[in-house]
Order: sequence, then C-alpha cells, then structure tokens
Amino acid sequence: MEPPPSFHFCFFLFLFSLVLTSWRGEANQNYSEALAKSILFFEGQRSGKLPADQKISWRSNSALTDGSAANVDLTGGYYDAGDNVKFGFPMAFTTTMLSWSIIEYGKRMGSQTAAARTAVRWATDYLLKAAGGLPDRLYVGVGDPNADHNCWERPEDMDTPRTVYWVSPTAPGSDVAGETAAALAAAAIVFRSVDGNYSNRLLSAAKKVMAFAQRYQGKYSDSVGSVCPFYCSYSGFKDELLWGSSWLLRATNDTSYLNYINSLGANDQADIFSWDNKFAGARVLLARKALVDKDKTYDAFRVQAEDFFCRILPNSPSSSTQYTPGGLIYKLSSSNLQYVTSISFLLSTYAKFMASSSHNFNCGNLLVTSNTLRSLAKKQVDYILGQNPLKISYMVGYSTNFPKRVHHRGSSLPSKASHPSHIGCQEGFQYLNTNNPNPNILTGAVVGGPDQNDGYSDDRNNYAGSEPATYINAPIVGCLAYLAGSYGSG
Repeated sequence: MEPPPSFHFCFFLFLFSLVLTSWRGEANQNYSEALAKSILFFEGQRSGKLPADQKISWRSNSALTDGSAANVDLTGGYYDAGDNVKFGFPMAFTTTMLSWSIIEYGKRMGSQTAAARTAVRWATDYLLKAAGGLPDRLYVGVGDPNADHNCWERPEDMDTPRTVYWVSPTAPGSDVAGETAAALAAAAIVFRSVDGNYSNRLLSAAKKVMAFAQRYQGKYSDSVGSVCPFYCSYSGFKDELLWGSSWLLRATNDTSYLNYINSLGANDQADIFSWDNKFAGARVLLARKALVDKDKTYDAFRVQAEDFFCRILPNSPSSSTQYTPGGLIYKLSSSNLQYVTSISFLLSTYAKFMASSSHNFNCGNLLVTSNTLRSLAKKQVDYILGQNPLKISYMVGYSTNFPKRVHHRGSSLPSKASHPSHIGCQEGFQYLNTNNPNPNILTGAVVGGPDQNDGYSDDRNNYAGSEPATYINAPIVGCLAYLAGSYGSG
C-alpha cells in the first residue's frame, strides 16, 4: 500500500533535519542552562552567613568570626577553590571578570542578570571591608593556607587558624591592590544603573586602593609569605597597575589614568591571561576605545591586543599556543581550564569590539575576522560542555556525564544536614580518599580539566584536573551569556 503524501513530506522533513544537524556539526549546547549553572556555582563557594534564598542547600554558615584575629570584620566573600581559605588576589580577579561579563553581556543574560549581580555583590561587600583599613592596611586574606591544606574538613567545621593577612605602606602589594581596585571599579559600572549609592561607594574605594597600589609598590608575595606556593605573584605587579588603571579609566573617563598607563611602559608580550597575568586583558579593555569609540589615542593597545591573539590562534604564524588533539587550548598542566575560560572571554569580547567597527586584522598572511575569534571561543566552550573526545562535561551537573569526584571539601564531605556532628581535620581524609562519588553536587563548577592529550581522571586526588575554582568559572559566565544570546538553549 502506497503511503499517503503527508508521510513523504514528514519523512522529507526528518531527513532535512538530520542533514541540517550534520551541517551545523553537533547540536548546540544548552547555553542558557549552562549559564544559570555557572552562576549558581558561586553559592557553593560562599563564606559567612548564608541568606534565606540560598539555593545550594547543602552549604551552611561558616567562618562567622573571620577578621576577629585583627579586630576587624572580614566575614563573607568566597573560598577560592576546593579549600577553605579566602585569598584576596584570586577573589578580586574573579570579581573583575564576573563584572566584565555583566558589563559586556548583561543584556544577553535574561533572567540570570540579577543572579550574576548578586554573585558580584557577595564579593564586593567583602572587598569593601578589606579596603576599609586604608591607607594603613589592605586586607588580602583570611585563613592559614598551610594549616588548611593539611586538613580535609567542611567550611562549616573549620577549626584551623583564621589568620588575617594584609599589605601596608611598609609591606606593599601593588598586584593585589591593583586587582582589588579593578574589581571595585568594574563592579561600580555594574551597579551604576541599579544602585547608584552602592556604585559610588565602590568607585570611591577603587580610587583609594588604586592610589595605594601606585604609591607603595611591591609584590604582595614578598610581603605576605604564606601566599606562596598557592597564589604567588609570578608576573610581578606592573600588569595589575595597568589593569587597575584601565578599569578606573573605564569607570571614570579621567584621563589622568591614561597618563599613568602611558608612563608605566608596560610593554611585556603575553600569550596567557589569568588571575596572575593581566596584560592581555588590560589591552583588550583599552583597545575598545580604539575600535568602538574610534579613538586613535588607544591604537597602540589595539596592536598589542592583536599581537596577543596572533599568539593564540592555531593557524597563526606567530602562535605560541599548544592545542590538545581534541582542539582544546592547552597552556599549563595545573588547572588548565582557567586559561581556556579567560582566553575565550577575551576572544569573544574582542570579537564584539571588532564587529562593532567592521574591523579585521592579520597575523602574517592569516586574515582574522570577528568570526575567527568567536568560532574559536565557541569551540573551547563546547569542548568544556562535552564536545570532546571523552564526551565529558567539565561543568559539574551539566549533562549526565560529568566529574563525580571533585576535589572540593564541602562537596566531598557529607552535609551538616545529613551528618550534624563535627568531622575533624584528619577524620575528613577518609572522604578525600574514597572512590565514592561526592555526596553533594557542586552545580555549575568548572573543574581544572583534562591533560594535554585530552585524558581525564575522575579522582579527587587529581587536584590539577578535578579541582574547581572561582576564577575558572567567572570568565565562562560571559562566554555563555554571549552564546545563550546567540544560540538560545540549543
């Protein structure tokens, strides 16, 4: 019996959809879902008294007396990664990148914009406290990192010393101060249209911290010895002086910051962008003035930004960037995805600036368009979300195949609700060393990621690959917001 004509038409539509999916490559990820989860992750990193609307419910109040060792209130803020220390340097970078994500892509975030602002404010409330001791002190950390790393316990059970660390005129830290100024200035832009008073407080503090960074110059890891080997300032502090001044210039349009930037002589070449090295980020931020505002005064920064991208692009004759066989940017063996997310943010954002002015550039004989940069950024994000040789999503809780044994104390130990009694420092190691999946899902966390051959071991003791961090997540928020706005939910 001959099928009715409607059958032929439906079958044709089915075949066409298969061809279309094949032509597009794998179907796009659900970027809207990934965006929401990438922001939700920050709730799992919260320190201090948690609000009533806390969604990651296996977390409870913690570190409620932080700062008391120095007679100051330093409660709140974020734990940086899988431990229970509050390091001001990476926290400030996280805040700057979250803020930049909202500044560039807030209109694409839809219902997630408010949640993203809340994530920023949780950090800036803390950073305002940290800057409250100026001009004598900028508080840059709470918690003895060596004691903390010798324990495996929930933040709610912490009984290690909550030592307070600071920089001062006699023990300077231009790097951590410059980054803190950047965070406060970027956040001031975020809140300008929704909370003017708070925005003004942030900007006022940013100016004070930046003045401190400029006046008392030095590496904070020379002044605060305990931050090494955790967050040593390997790149020095000139990049943070550049970065902080660039953000204050963006927030104020005060040309004295441009004059300072030009006096720095910060001409170091870069092929990386991270919590430690800000050269590339500052140049992309400054290049916006050349591309979007057509201000030739900033053209040198545009040239430097494009030199950076020529060092990243795989087909560029001046590329100094390794790629895995599966196509992932590979920079360093420990927590490589932090570089992938940060660089992908710069790729997406510079592409935005290029598109606004129909600008292209060349890396040798390679023509680079805005789509060149966007397609590479999208490939990196898609790899993280599961389009990789192992078909693993490196974002916890996204898709069905994701890391289950994340190197994270709170996630790997039973929650206070399920195990109310105290779990001691050494007792907790049984949970680190078991092969059982983590009892608590740290939704949205992007882990350190695979090795240079696309291999991954889902093992808590593989901290280089299985530990999440705030500064891995912060830049991907902006990337996902762009993709969600462009491709929707897949």
